[in-house]
Amino acid sequence: MALQFDRVLFEAVGRQLDAKGVVVKTGTLVDATVLPSAGIKHDEAMWAGHRRRKPVHGYKAHVAPDESGGIIRAVEVTAANVHDGRMLEAMFPEAPDTTYADMGYDSAASCRAVCKAGGVPMIAQRGAWGAEGGAAMARLRDHNDAVARVRCRVEKVFGPWKRSYGLRRMRWLELAKAGLQVRLAAIAYNLRRFVGLLGTLPA
Repeated sequence: MALQFDRVLFEAVGRQLDAKGVVVKTGTLVDATVLPSAGIKHDEAMWAGHRRRKPVHGYKAHVAPDESGGIIRAVEVTAANVHDGRMLEAMFPEAPDTTYADMGYDSAASCRAVCKAGGVPMIAQRGAWGAEGGAAMARLRDHNDAVARVRCRVEKVFGPWKRSYGLRRMRWLELAKAGLQVRLAAIAYNLRRFVGLLGTLPA
């Protein structure tokens, strides 16, 4: 029940913001962040490793804010061990336009999914065999730099979530309750962003 309620509420608030006609949707940023669980026993959270960080037992919040306004268009919550790329299709808004994502989404399947949704994939790439050195590597660096300059704006979502919205650590056990906490934070963030966008309009 909680999972259904928070999803319906998030979508309802999104529709109301759209109806105000203030938000300009020009593209989609897709990313995910790991959120530590409230505990280890009797929880649906899972362990997630990272090559440069300690493993974390928790959940993963997948988000898709729009490129210009920063309004979160989609949010999904999974166990932390779910690969980012598996959730890509679930993150598309109605019109994703140019879609920016990091190397966690680098696959032919991801590119096909973006194109199928009517978007243009701008996904950071790891490179390929035979592309070492010279012009090929220069093109790869230029491409990844162009993606990173736009995709980094998603940190404007994750930073406030963890500093001000109580998402440094999940408050409750179980996936449904984790989804509720994350979506309520997303709603609060969107309302705050909407107020900021209103202030940029000409008088």
